Amino acid sequence: MLKDVENRSWATTYRGPVLIHATQRPDAIRPDEIERRFGVRLACEQQLGGVIGITEIVDCVRPHLSRWYAPNHFAFVLHNSRPLPFVRWKGALSLRSAPAELLEVLGYARSSSLATISD
Repeated sequence: MLKDVENRSWATTYRGPVLIHATQRPDAIRPDEIERRFGVRLACEQQLGGVIGITEIVDCVRPHLSRWYAPNHFAFVLHNSRPLPFVRWKGALSLRSAPAELLEVLGYARSSSLATISD
């Protein structure tokens, strides 16, 4: 099961495709806690510090009925989420335009309008 929302303390008006970047450090929540709380078993080895997928932000709401929703946050509502081959890439906080060099590595045209979201 893929997440259907991404929680943030801030709202966005952006709607469209976004690359998903995995943080450099693992979450403080252990895999068994994620399984207990969300009913999802993670792969033993998580790829960190790079782009891992792509999704589309279709809305930003608060609250949301998703099991992934964190109270008192904005939920970026996600659709069409899918994995990409892992590409090690330094992330940065916030939502911003994807660098042209990253788009090239991923095989997207320079004219592609993609953003990246990082933790």
